[in-house]
Amino acid sequence: MTAPIWGRCLRAIVVREGLRFVHQRERFFAALVRPLVWLGIFAVGFRAVLGLSIIPPYETYILYEEYVVPGLIGMIQLFNGMQSSLSMVYDREMGSMKTLLVSPLPRWYLLVCKLLAGVLVSVVQAYVFLAVAWFWDVRPPPLGYVAALPALLLGGLMLGALGLLLSSFIKQLENFAGVMNFVIFPMFFASSALYPIWRIREGSPVLAWVAELNPFTHAVELIRFALYLDVNATAVLVVAGCLALFLGGAILAYDPGRGFWARRAGPAEQGGG
Repeated sequence: MTAPIWGRCLRAIVVREGLRFVHQRERFFAALVRPLVWLGIFAVGFRAVLGLSIIPPYETYILYEEYVVPGLIGMIQLFNGMQSSLSMVYDREMGSMKTLLVSPLPRWYLLVCKLLAGVLVSVVQAYVFLAVAWFWDVRPPPLGYVAALPALLLGGLMLGALGLLLSSFIKQLENFAGVMNFVIFPMFFASSALYPIWRIREGSPVLAWVAELNPFTHAVELIRFALYLDVNATAVLVVAGCLALFLGGAILAYDPGRGFWARRAGPAEQGGG
């Protein structure tokens, strides 16, 4: 199979995901409303009660708004990863998934293309949010916007792969909302997105331990350090390792001969990939 066919497949899936995003404008605004509520409303109250010491990658005292922005970018990517996996469940129910998965291309490649398409959408949303945050005086170094791109891609891939893995468990669209809430909110609130780990440890050492184990914490710290031209090696390793684990699990789960997909796939779907 020639390389142009692989490239044509990737381009088609990326364009399809992009068109779906463009036509669903409410999805774009919803992705911005959630973090803007935190930045514009909650951050005002937390600024008065939550003191922040000088912690890496910051070299001076910062306002709460500046601290929370990387966590809110992580929120955008987390919700987008779940939203992208929701479209997988929808496509499966509507039957369009069959058309994709009976392609002669390997099934793992189709899933990776779908994952990349979703991540590119989340990166666009993240940069739009960074542009809006500029009006709150959240202004990382100019090169930080460029340095953040690899972190956004890696973190988005990890969170998107998690959503892809979860979508393999869900049989019906109606069940997805409960699963999203069960995954999104614990991951978001039990992390360093809203509060530093040292501050969490003062209130609950157990919750701080959970936050340190939370992959979302490391995705947020990866973005935080990259925005300020620094590298968190631990975050890179954890996020890359979780990406490999989640994506590997999703590929196995969608394999027609094994995993969760095999137990409910029809004859047409089992013939693909």
